[in-house]
Amino acid sequence: MTLDRVIIALDFSSKKEALKIVDELDELISFYKVGLELFLNEGAEILKTLKKREKKIFLDLKFHDIPNTVQRAVKTSLNYGVDMLTLHTTGGFEMMKRARETVEEARVRENVSLKLLGVTVLTSLDSKSLEEIYGLTFDIPSLVKKLAMLAKKTGVDGVVASAHEISAIKERCGRDFTVVTPGIRLEKQSHDDQKRTVTPQEAFLRGADYIVIGRAVISSQNPREVLLNLFR
Repeated sequence: MTLDRVIIALDFSSKKEALKIVDELDELISFYKVGLELFLNEGAEILKTLKKREKKIFLDLKFHDIPNTVQRAVKTSLNYGVDMLTLHTTGGFEMMKRARETVEEARVRENVSLKLLGVTVLTSLDSKSLEEIYGLTFDIPSLVKKLAMLAKKTGVDGVVASAHEISAIKERCGRDFTVVTPGIRLEKQSHDDQKRTVTPQEAFLRGADYIVIGRAVISSQNPREVLLNLFR
């Protein structure tokens, strides 16, 4: 069932709110994203609780710092038993390489199955946004491809990228290079702060391995119904 490739974003500030959705979706969803807001409010406790409920965890903290700091952060994250972990590809080759080496050591020593993912260009950014930041004109698809190839060279397992760039990433980095796609919206839903969005069907048709859905489900009056109707 396609729902096993859907990751629900627990974009809440409290464990109580997050677990309400987890309980409601129970047998439908096994994979959940914990981002900065929830992690900073609840810390490792939310991760431990999700693990007790036998859920998979996508810890989306988007590490971006000097190589040594990121390497230590990744090593600490391994203690939580998370299944996916993110860092920014713009942190550079050495940062990603050191992070990957830490994960590889844990795989050999402790049989860890964590996937390390590089964030390419946030789906909240468009060409105008990037020009405002860097003072340069960027072609987003070309930039995403370049960052994905850099990540591939470091040995990380995949990237987080918009569905618009999936085909090109798979073509250059291989079909087994994991692509997780955020910025998922339903047909009639507002895009809010996301600029490069697609529907669930479009994302999977373009080759996404996993999609991350937040507001479309967790803000609904009936999250279960939304999920069950996603692919009908």
